[in-house]
Amino acid sequence: MRIDELDTPAVIIDLDMLEANIVRLQTYLDEHHIANRPHIKTHKIPAIAHKQLQAGAIGVTCQKLGEAEVMAQAGVGDIFLPYNIIGASKLERLMELARTTHLSVTADSPQVVRGLSSASQQAGLTLDVLVECDTGGQRCGVQSPASAADLARLIASAPNLRFGGLMTYPSDPRFDDFVRATRDLLAGDDLRVERVSGGGTPRVWQAHQTRELTEYRAGEYVYGNRRQVQVGSMRVEDCAMQVICTVVSRPTAERGILDGGSKTLTSDPFPDGGHGLILEYPEANIYALSEEHGHVDFAKSAHRPEIGERVTVIPNHCCTVTNLFDEVYGVREGEVEVVWPIEARGLVR
Repeated sequence: MRIDELDTPAVIIDLDMLEANIVRLQTYLDEHHIANRPHIKTHKIPAIAHKQLQAGAIGVTCQKLGEAEVMAQAGVGDIFLPYNIIGASKLERLMELARTTHLSVTADSPQVVRGLSSASQQAGLTLDVLVECDTGGQRCGVQSPASAADLARLIASAPNLRFGGLMTYPSDPRFDDFVRATRDLLAGDDLRVERVSGGGTPRVWQAHQTRELTEYRAGEYVYGNRRQVQVGSMRVEDCAMQVICTVVSRPTAERGILDGGSKTLTSDPFPDGGHGLILEYPEANIYALSEEHGHVDFAKSAHRPEIGERVTVIPNHCCTVTNLFDEVYGVREGEVEVVWPIEARGLVR
């Protein structure tokens, strides 16, 4: 089947671009002696995770238990889950997962540590726990090296837990001072910071500037999107994910309507406006989305599409587009080579 035979809206993945992106990052991280632990929330597809592992990744990163369960069932043997696991049902699932794969997690409070320790004791397992550090992201994470050291000591002393290191998002060279200060505070406790995990595609090519990093977690690099092009971490020609849409209406001379709306294209905001880049009409602006309609202003385009014409959109954020579809089409030279079900789609628990 050729691309132009696909019903729209459809997500296609350029396999040549995908494979080049995987090799490019793996080569870079290998050159700088940083382990690669890609984040699968971008694609949620075990087959792509295995491509990343075959290229040299040491394991994968998952954001939610559901994603990790899918990856473990597909034979992924090393999974990092950098998320606070709270509640009896999730802790029970975590222990079941830890029986089938090498698993590590994070914590940023004594409450989380106590829950992990209790569950691990009941399961008769030992779990690696990293301390999550807030170094500017203002999400989860301890706020200071002193707090990181205190939590590391608690993890190390808790039954059935092992202090695994430090983790942050996003990472930049400021994390070095945080890591060194924490290490100094732990020196008298004979606790080693063996693993320092950073992440984020926007700064992935500067990972080597954060000297303390031992591993890196990036997700969007594998597909690319308009956001990564805007910040300079990728080029348009690196973007493997593309959304094929059809122009279903031309109500005015300047306006067109696509068959992809908020249920197709991400609603993530973009600094310069718009909900994606139309490759055939780069001057056009997808200025609004309703559920099943993409509203496009073609006023600045020298030529404008006809009803029924198909267009190719680079979305603002590939990860959220992934979670809107049941499958993606892997294509090479215009032909559909593989259809991948998005097996971890919607697994937010």
